[in-house]
Amino acid sequence: MKFIIATHNQRKREELERILIPLGMEVVTAKLLEVDETGTTFEQNAFLKARSACNQTDLPAIADDSGLIVDALDGAPGVYSARYAGEHATDAQRIEKLLKEMEAVPKEQRTARFVCAICCVFPNGVCITAEGVCEGEIAFAQLGDGGFGYDPVFLVGEKSFGQLTDEEKDWISHRGKALALFSQKLKDHLNNR
Repeated sequence: MKFIIATHNQRKREELERILIPLGMEVVTAKLLEVDETGTTFEQNAFLKARSACNQTDLPAIADDSGLIVDALDGAPGVYSARYAGEHATDAQRIEKLLKEMEAVPKEQRTARFVCAICCVFPNGVCITAEGVCEGEIAFAQLGDGGFGYDPVFLVGEKSFGQLTDEEKDWISHRGKALALFSQKLKDHLNNR
């Protein structure tokens, strides 16, 4: 079965493809209209993107919305993770803002988590969702140059996501966990049609 991946983020697309293709899914991309992410939760935003892509292509569409929740910042940047330092800010600018806001926060109060919501919308209206969470903490400085977004400052144990291989990250990440749960839900759905 063919699925459209609803994202304009090339690195996120690569990560989704890397995890979905081994599950036997044929994934395609298309130039899609931008969607206003007006939801107040990651799940709501993932649904908005998936529904829009499904309506534009008449294919089942998979979208994710994910972000970083920092306890010391009362949950920020949260659903605004991509726009945290302004609408067109770079990853480096977002990280710089986060580290500046966290500079006086002691190690024991730097807890954070990445959250990922996956949503698949089918042309017949069926919707499948899954969520994954990865607990960690915010580093005092960037570590590693892998990954994207906040990966170089998100620590799991002694390493940042930016220091992990793709395989290591996929195994423990919020997106990897969400996609594992999603793939099981999708298989159940397809087997029960």
